Amino acid sequence: MNAPHRAAAAAPLPFYQPLADECEVFEAAWRQQLPLLIKGPTGCGKTRFVAHMAARLGLPLFTVSCHDDLSAADLVGRHLIAAGDTQWCDGPLTRAVRAGGICYLDEVVEARKDTTVVLHPLTDDRRILPIERTGEQLAAPPGFMLVVSYNPGYQHVLKTLKPSTRQRFVALAFDFPPPAVELTVLREEGGADEALARRLVALATQLRRLGGYHLDEAVSTRLLVYAAKLIASGMAARTACRVALVEPLSDEPDTLAALMAVVDTQFGA
Repeated sequence: MNAPHRAAAAAPLPFYQPLADECEVFEAAWRQQLPLLIKGPTGCGKTRFVAHMAARLGLPLFTVSCHDDLSAADLVGRHLIAAGDTQWCDGPLTRAVRAGGICYLDEVVEARKDTTVVLHPLTDDRRILPIERTGEQLAAPPGFMLVVSYNPGYQHVLKTLKPSTRQRFVALAFDFPPPAVELTVLREEGGADEALARRLVALATQLRRLGGYHLDEAVSTRLLVYAAKLIASGMAARTACRVALVEPLSDEPDTLAALMAVVDTQFGA
């Protein structure tokens, strides 16, 4: 494998604060032409990590947000009518293979199971993408990498990867960063000063420990950054926490009141 590509322009990398050896694991998987699965809660940095690594390796990034109606044609491509003629239009997976870049499928478990089967030839030693509609069989170049992610908290009988798909990937487990790292993220991404960053991280710790309210999701690092940005723009801290950290988590009045009571321990009534 060639050394990582470096972009000609000295553009800064998308900010990402490593937690352990995930950057080295990603690059090793890319060098060895192995597909990668990233699992972790919403807003913990999975997508930012992939964007950071694509820029770090100098590779084009093709991102697909998966959903229930995602079809194989949405990934591979389809014939479209243009100017009275039928033309083939590559999907993002095909474009990534042709370009030798990274194809990132975000929340892959949301896609239909019959759709993910199209990934199988790219995730073993064949590294090919058959395009039945055109008769092509694309061989993935050395730079191509397939990366998928999902949130294990959403898994149930109908929302999981088949074992035959899971075992085609090497995997990384993500979680919310520890307080020291989250402080750095809030300073760098949210424009928070040290004091505000510490109060927001303390608040997040309290909210994440709040039990008994059946929250589907914990407060994410992404939401903390939103709150920091709103406060840095001049919004009152309590209002910023309400709209960025509380309202996105629940619609239940009792739950919202309980969350705001926790906010008030840090930012006052």
